[in-house]
Amino acid sequence: MARVKEKRSCGQVVAEWRAFLWDPRTRQFLGRTGSSWGLILLFYLVFYGFLAGLFALTMWVMLQSVDPHVPKYQDRLLTPGLMIRPCAEGLDVTFNVSQSQTWQPYVRALHQFLEPYNDSVQAARNAACPAGRYNEQPDDAVPNYPKRACRFERSQLGPCAGLGPHGDYGYGSGRPCVLVKVNRVINFFPGKNKSINIVCAAKREEDAALLGLQLFPPNGTIDLMYFPYYGKRVHVNYTQPVVAVQFSNATANVDHHVECRLNAAGLRTDDERDKFAGRVAFRLRINRD
Repeated sequence: MARVKEKRSCGQVVAEWRAFLWDPRTRQFLGRTGSSWGLILLFYLVFYGFLAGLFALTMWVMLQSVDPHVPKYQDRLLTPGLMIRPCAEGLDVTFNVSQSQTWQPYVRALHQFLEPYNDSVQAARNAACPAGRYNEQPDDAVPNYPKRACRFERSQLGPCAGLGPHGDYGYGSGRPCVLVKVNRVINFFPGKNKSINIVCAAKREEDAALLGLQLFPPNGTIDLMYFPYYGKRVHVNYTQPVVAVQFSNATANVDHHVECRLNAAGLRTDDERDKFAGRVAFRLRINRD
């Protein structure tokens, strides 16, 4: 005959749980004595301490092979990329001339970006370098000796410097400015000792007549004195050169597809596998009510 399981009262269940949590007779907590708990904690302390030490040793060994000043692998950086400012989402610069709230974010972004380019800041931090040649600065037996940076003054950008009475980079009048910058690549010598520049044009030939643009500095020239770049740890105050593109006569209410390229001897900008190698494409639309 099956044995009928004795039904325990609520008080008995509570008493059993209390005894499991703490048994004053055997001095056990959760079924273990203090020495048992101590051995378990010691085991896990040693085990996880060993894992943490092994991880730290692995990271230390790996970091010994990394140069904090120069990336170890730069074989894919044969051609630097280009980028625009203001950095609009999807590289799409669209605004309405009569609605300031649509272009004020672009103006604020340009102000913030160009603040380190102020002439007074450049004069205080950077050197007046000789133009037309690379600014090579050997270590002279002192590894990673701090390098001097050459001045790139905001005033070189003409009407796109944002220093005029309006300071709106032409957005308020429908003549917007877009800045094009060359991404930094350590020890990059562009142009093979010949001048380099950035050229911008409509992506489609039939749209060229609708665009109308000007470049600042003139011809989009980038002087060789801003190269090479030695890395942010030793080239602390380095200010990368930029070229301003002002769309002074762009047709309103039309999508303009613009492409800017870095024009330098020995530099490929036609690789279809990398659409940002030495070039950048963006869309501009100036709406008028």
